[in-house]
Amino acid sequence: MMNGLTLLIPAKFEKESLPEVLKELSIYNCKKLIVLKKNDLETIKSIKGKFANTKILFQKGNGYGSALIEGINYIKSKHLCIFNADGSFEAKELIKMYRLNKTKNFVLGSRYNKDSSSEDDTIVTYIGNKIFSTMGQLFLNLRLNDILYTYIMGETKKFKLLKLREKDFRICIEIPTNIKKHNFSYTSISSHEKKRIGGEKKVNAFFDGFKILQYMLTRIFMNGK
Repeated sequence: MMNGLTLLIPAKFEKESLPEVLKELSIYNCKKLIVLKKNDLETIKSIKGKFANTKILFQKGNGYGSALIEGINYIKSKHLCIFNADGSFEAKELIKMYRLNKTKNFVLGSRYNKDSSSEDDTIVTYIGNKIFSTMGQLFLNLRLNDILYTYIMGETKKFKLLKLREKDFRICIEIPTNIKKHNFSYTSISSHEKKRIGGEKKVNAFFDGFKILQYMLTRIFMNGK
């Protein structure tokens, strides 16, 4: 059903969660591209040779954004979807996203739509995301209420046309802003964020939040350009 889809899975020290994620995804007829650093030996050992339709791409740069950009440039299937390696994304939502991606260039998950929820949000991340999402709505005309959530499916050729550059978590803002900049069609669906399986969060709510704020203000000042 989804043989035209590749799941782009950036991973960093996810030896506990990534095998469980790939087990859950094994029932879906799609490819999986794991992007990680070559020296992440424990994560590599936990999955190598154990899962079908799975390929490892060694990340050359540093940062979450870099992993996404390198993966996007590598993927050749018609559709791709960013999928977290920590177990927080709900795989069952892929079917609806894939169906909607036939009519919309991009489909974005939201933890704050009606019937959405999150087991992993903290009060700090919730408030921060609400602030950034409101800024995106007011100043960048983005019809999104969960701007930092990167459960995103899209046409691969459209992903490439976004010409993403941000190497860290600022890419969370860059993706929807560039979607709007290119006038690509998009929609959001209700999503449930699960509790991550193991390891530590890679996002620092204050340090990364400050960099994201700086980037968003720059895009607002440049009128989304």
